[in-house]
Amino acid sequence: MNQSILTSEVQDFINAHLKTDISKLAFKGSPFIDISIQELMNQLVSKSKCQEKLPTWFTTPYIYYSPKLNIEQTSSEKAAQHKSTIISGNSIIDLTGGFGVDTFYFSKVFKTVTHCEIDKELSEITSYNYKQLKVVNINCINNDGISYLSNSTKKFDWIYIDPSRRNELKGKVFRLADCLPDIPTHLDLLFKHTDAILVKVSPFLDINIGIKELQFVKEVHIVAIDNEVKELLFILKKNNVDVISIKTINIINSSNQVFNFDLTDENYIIQYSLPLKYIYEPNKAIFKSGAFNLIAEKFNLYKLANNTHLYTSENAIGFPGSCYEVLEQLPYNFKKLKAVLPDLTANIKIRNFPDTINAIKKKLKIRDGGIFYVFFITNKEEKPMILVTKRLN
Repeated sequence: MNQSILTSEVQDFINAHLKTDISKLAFKGSPFIDISIQELMNQLVSKSKCQEKLPTWFTTPYIYYSPKLNIEQTSSEKAAQHKSTIISGNSIIDLTGGFGVDTFYFSKVFKTVTHCEIDKELSEITSYNYKQLKVVNINCINNDGISYLSNSTKKFDWIYIDPSRRNELKGKVFRLADCLPDIPTHLDLLFKHTDAILVKVSPFLDINIGIKELQFVKEVHIVAIDNEVKELLFILKKNNVDVISIKTINIINSSNQVFNFDLTDENYIIQYSLPLKYIYEPNKAIFKSGAFNLIAEKFNLYKLANNTHLYTSENAIGFPGSCYEVLEQLPYNFKKLKAVLPDLTANIKIRNFPDTINAIKKKLKIRDGGIFYVFFITNKEEKPMILVTKRLN
């Protein structure tokens, strides 16, 4: 950690060049004797990445930024803040602290927080930044979290762990056993120090595989931000035998979309229909949950087809996803579509359809844009059809 970066002259330079072409600055070299051009570029690039992802850090003076990879891998503030609403207590240890965004938000709902980070410089940076953020209840420890627990007798209300999903041999990995640390291997150690564990995993991990790899899963949280799944969280409770709860949330500006259910083997009675006046598209968190039949039953909707995960009703309802008004129902026919959309400009969506979006665009000469959303689907009669719609939310 280069303390020279924290002088007012350097900080003013960084703030003044956040939107400057990095390659041009790099070519000129560093204007500061004690700071290399690489260090300066790192501060500029990492701070720029924080403007939307970590606004609290971005707007706090004299923050020291870690390498951009740490910034890319850390939770966004929206996601970290959400995690602080699902757990709380007196004490928590973050075994894989990193840049410390999750730990920062845990400090708001826990009395004492321990941040473990094996990288010495990153631990130093995070500890320094907490002082700038005026946080006083986080203890930063430069140590591997698993090693720290192995040599400790402390008990915590919660353990939080976000294993690294990068591996020198395998590159990017998604199975828990391939992550670092290997959580399934260390579960016995973890449960010696707590009765409750929160695990953050890749959003691409199959939920059923995660449940099998972990033990005593009590809840699975699927967190989407602006309809993009960002985090998959598992809550483990020691010796839990309760039914597993699945909790989905899509965090959006206007209002959060929430849909929760219990993971059971019940079969839901689904009714199918040709498209009615309105169709509904579940948000991505619900898609990730796989609750394709349950969502129809809970909202008393018809499904368009068994493998077409769109739903329909004659009257508009509030729904955790997007609602569209059906303007036209057409066979898969170029001439009929052109009669409805003369300029052939629309937003294309496919569901359970034999052609890809690119193939459809090429075949029908459709351009992206406009106010219309055109769904290419297979209906309950196993026939391809086109729905010309307008989005209502």
